[in-house]
Amino acid sequence: MAQTSHPSPTEESSTHSDLKQVMGPGLLLLFIIGDILGTGVYALTGQVAGEVGGAAWLPFAIAFVVALITACSYLELVTKYPQAAGAALYVHKAFGKHVLTFLVCFTVMCSGITSASAASRAFAANLTTGFGLDVGNGVILLIALAFMLLVLAVNLRGVGESVKANIVLTAVELSGLLLVIFISLYFIAGGNADFSRVVAFETAADKSVFLAVSTATSLAFFAMVGFEDSVNMAEETKEPSRIFPRIMLTGLGVTGLIYILISICAVAVVPVGQLAESETPLTLVVQTAAPGFPMSDLLPFISMFAVANSALINMLMASRLLYGMGKQGVLPAFLAKVNPTRRTPHAAIVFTTVIALALITYVSLDPESPVVALLGGTTSLLLLAVFAGVNVAVLVLRKDKVPGKHFRAGPVLPVIGAITSLYLVLPWSSGRPAGQYQIAGVLLAIGVLLWVVTWLARRRENATTPQG
Repeated sequence: MAQTSHPSPTEESSTHSDLKQVMGPGLLLLFIIGDILGTGVYALTGQVAGEVGGAAWLPFAIAFVVALITACSYLELVTKYPQAAGAALYVHKAFGKHVLTFLVCFTVMCSGITSASAASRAFAANLTTGFGLDVGNGVILLIALAFMLLVLAVNLRGVGESVKANIVLTAVELSGLLLVIFISLYFIAGGNADFSRVVAFETAADKSVFLAVSTATSLAFFAMVGFEDSVNMAEETKEPSRIFPRIMLTGLGVTGLIYILISICAVAVVPVGQLAESETPLTLVVQTAAPGFPMSDLLPFISMFAVANSALINMLMASRLLYGMGKQGVLPAFLAKVNPTRRTPHAAIVFTTVIALALITYVSLDPESPVVALLGGTTSLLLLAVFAGVNVAVLVLRKDKVPGKHFRAGPVLPVIGAITSLYLVLPWSSGRPAGQYQIAGVLLAIGVLLWVVTWLARRRENATTPQG
C-alpha cells in the first residue's frame, strides 16, 4: 500500500488504552451470550431444516464445533494482545500488509450490514405475524425499510451503550428461546410430538446428504457468530488473560446447547415442510404446541426485540468501522465527518444505511427469495473468510513472544479451524447459492473502489506537495 505514512485502521487500537476496566466474569458472560443470541436462531431454524430435514440439530452442532475451534484461536490472540480491534489487529500484526488489513476490516463491516439487513426483514415478518396482518412481500419490504430508517435515526442521535442495558436485552432474547423450549417440552411430554422426524434426513434431489449438511451448516453458522465481537471488550475487562478463556467457552457452550435444543424441539413439534416455509419458525412452533397459551402471542414481539437489537448493534459497528477507516486515510475523508452537536459519525452512518437499504430492496425483488437465509448466509460467508485469516494469523504469530501467560490453542486446532472455515466458504464444497457470493462480491468491490479512489487522491496530493 503506497500511503505508508498513514496508519492502518488498527494501529491506534494497538497502543495503550485508558478505557475503564469494568467487566468482570458475570458481565462478560452476559455480553457474549447476548451478542450470539439474535436473528439467526429466531429466523433461520426453518431454513436449516429445509436443507436437511428433521436432523436440523446436526448443522447447528457442527456450526458450534467450528465456532468453538475458531474461538480458541481468538482466545490465544486476545489473551496475548488484550487490545480492541479484533481480527484486523491480529491480521495486521501477523502480516503487516495494509491492503490485507483493510480487506479484513471492510469485510467485517460488510458482515455487519448484511446481518442488520437480515434482521430488518426478520423484524418485519415478526411484526406482521404479531399483529395478525396478512400482507404481501411489498408491505413486508416497506416495513423492513422503515425499520432500517428508524435504526438510522437512533444511530444518528447517538446511542449510549452500557453493559447494564445489554443485561436487559440478553434477558429478553433468552426468555423467548426458553419459552419455545419449555412449551415444546410440555407438548412433547403430552405425547403429541413426532420424534421420528428428528433423525430423518430429507434433502433436495440434486444434493447428497453430505452436501446438504454442509449447506445447512454454512447457514446455521450465522446463528453462532457474535462471539468474535467480545474481543473488542478486552481493554474494558478485568484481567482479560485470566477470565476470557473460560467465559468465552462457557458462553459458546450455553448458546450451542440452547440452539440444539431449539432445533430438536422445532422439528419434533412442526412438520419440516411447514417449518421451512415460515419466516417466523419459532412463533409457528409455539402456536402449534400451545395455541391457547397466552404467552404464545408474545413471542413475535420478543423476536422483534431480539432482531432489532441485533440490527442496531451491527449498524453501530459497521458505521464506526467505516468512520475509523476514513479517519485513518484508508477511505475517503468525508466518511470521518462527525456531527458537531451529537458527536456521531453521521457520514459513515448514512453511507452504511444507504447500502443496507439498497441491499434489502435488491434481495426482496423476488417474492420467492428466502431473504433472511440469503442475507444470513452472506454474513456467515464473510465472517468465515475472516475466521480463516485469524486461524492462520495464530500460527504466524507463534514466533512473537510476549511476557506473561496466555491461552494456547495448540498446534492442531488453528489448522483445523482454517481448513473448516475455508471449506464452508468455497461454493463447490458448501453448496452455497450464487446470490451470497454476488452480494459479498459487490460489497467488497465498493470497498476496493473507495480504497483506490483514496489511494489515487493521496498519491496526487503527495505529488503536488512541495518538498521541503
